Amino acid sequence: MLTVMQRLDPKRTTWHITWGTYGSRLHGDARPTVDRTQTLYRRPFVERDERFEQREKNLMTAPAVLLTNEQRLFVEAVMPNICKRGGWNYRICAAGPERDHVHVLSDLDRTVHGKDARRWMKRWLTEALDKRWTRPGSGSWWAEGGSAKVVADEQYLQNVFDYLFKQRAAAQR
Repeated sequence: MLTVMQRLDPKRTTWHITWGTYGSRLHGDARPTVDRTQTLYRRPFVERDERFEQREKNLMTAPAVLLTNEQRLFVEAVMPNICKRGGWNYRICAAGPERDHVHVLSDLDRTVHGKDARRWMKRWLTEALDKRWTRPGSGSWWAEGGSAKVVADEQYLQNVFDYLFKQRAAAQR
């Protein structure tokens, strides 16, 4: 097991931030999703519903995005500079082997919420990707929203770090 280089910083909040690629995980498909109307903690996931999934497909304005291995490596390589641009302490990034989402573990100033940092990360990562690749179907790289979870204790920090380390595209080579 790899150990986290830094402990939690009492002056900052550590966030586990995740977002998906556009159209790659639709409500109603076989994988668990959280509906925007399900805002309460521990609500059940959206269950398999082919009609719901088809409605979601019909709303799409471009093809679903799955990152190539080259794009996954690129995402992981540019994320430290994106965090630096935001004034955040970068810990680790993983563009997972499913090619449909990105995880970032970062320490933010206590006045910055993880959702706000996620919005900026997605925007700046889009700018970086657009300089190298054409957006698929002239749509968006990313799905709306995502997840931003506070890392409240050292055990969760170690667990999420280990998980992301194994998920990294760089680790898959």
